[in-house]
Amino acid sequence: MSEQARYIKQVPMHIGPVTLEGRRARLIPMTREHADAMWKAANFPEIWEHTGTSPIKSLDDMKRYVEVAMTERDDGHALPFVTTDPVTGEVIGATRFANISVHDRRIEIGWTWLRPDRQRTGVNGEAKSLMLQHAFDELGALRVEIKTDVRNTRSRAAIERIGGMYEGIHRQHMVVREGRVRDTVYYSITDIDWRDPNHRAYKNAISYGITPKPDPVV
Repeated sequence: MSEQARYIKQVPMHIGPVTLEGRRARLIPMTREHADAMWKAANFPEIWEHTGTSPIKSLDDMKRYVEVAMTERDDGHALPFVTTDPVTGEVIGATRFANISVHDRRIEIGWTWLRPDRQRTGVNGEAKSLMLQHAFDELGALRVEIKTDVRNTRSRAAIERIGGMYEGIHRQHMVVREGRVRDTVYYSITDIDWRDPNHRAYKNAISYGITPKPDPVV
C-alpha cells in the first residue's frame, strides 16, 4: 500500500540575506571583503582533503572561491555565509545554502568548512541547527539536503548527529582533485523531521537552545 499523498499550499520560498546568531557561531552574509580573513582561516590543507572544492592554496584562490559564491548568490541559487566567532568577530569558516529550488521549497546545506581548532567544538552542530531553523521555520522549506564524499567518515558522522537521514550513494557522482572519481552519499532532513520531538534533528537543535516551531510557516 502506498503512503497517503501530502498536499501543501504552493507558496515559493523568499530567499534573502540574513544573519544567524548562536552562542558558538554567528553566520553573516559573505561578501568579497571577507576574502582576506577567509584565506587566513582556510590556510590548512586538511580542510580541503575530502571536499569537491579545489584546494585553496593562496589568497587568489580564495578570491575566486568567493567570486563564485557571489555569482551563485546573485543568480538566486545560493546564500553563502562566513562563520564567525560571536565574541571576537573573527572569521573561522564558511557555509552556505545552495542548489535552492524556491518552487519545490528545497534547499541544500553545504560548502561547509571550519578552521581546524574550531572543529569538534560544537560550532558546526550549532551552525547547522541555526540553518535548519531558518530553512524550516522562516523560509518554509520542505526538505534540506546534505551530501558528502562517501569516504569522509567524519563528515558523515557529523551529518548523522544533526539528524540527517541516509538516502543512498550516487556512484561516480563527481570528478574531484587529481581526477579522482568520487562517490557521493546523500542525506536529508524534512520539515516533518524537524518538528518531531523524537527525531534526532529536533533533539540536536534543543541541545543548542534552539526550539523548532511546532507549526509550518505556510
